[in-house]
Amino acid sequence: MADAVHHNHGGDNLMSLHTLGASNSKWAHRIGWGMTGLMIAFLLFDGVSKLALEEHVVEATTKIGYPTEIIRPLGLICLACTILYAIPRTSILGAILLTAYLGGAVASKVRIEDPLFSSILFGVYFGILVWGGLYLRDGRLRELIPLRRN
Repeated sequence: MADAVHHNHGGDNLMSLHTLGASNSKWAHRIGWGMTGLMIAFLLFDGVSKLALEEHVVEATTKIGYPTEIIRPLGLICLACTILYAIPRTSILGAILLTAYLGGAVASKVRIEDPLFSSILFGVYFGILVWGGLYLRDGRLRELIPLRRN
């Protein structure tokens, strides 16, 4: 299949599937960076909101059962993990740390018996976007975790 060739009507323009794959790879890379950018923007906003002790953040965090004093440290942790994720050289470490951070959020929501799809799994959705963006833009990760056989 990889050696298949597509001919246009004139027969003089040959495009291999390998070339098509490279084109798709560029799109995957761009989509990956788009997903990554959205996650970085949201997580930076979340971290800064925690540092500023924004009213809604304080209300949501105390509703889960955490004391107000823990909100700023959580904001610093979120920002540190997000910065590591944003830097290509440390992005995989950042994604691992963000997974742990988001897992804590999931566990907290489970503990207070929040609704599954609209609240508990919110951290899982973000984790999928964090790793999905990284997977699409980082060939090393795709080699480490292949989703298909060659």
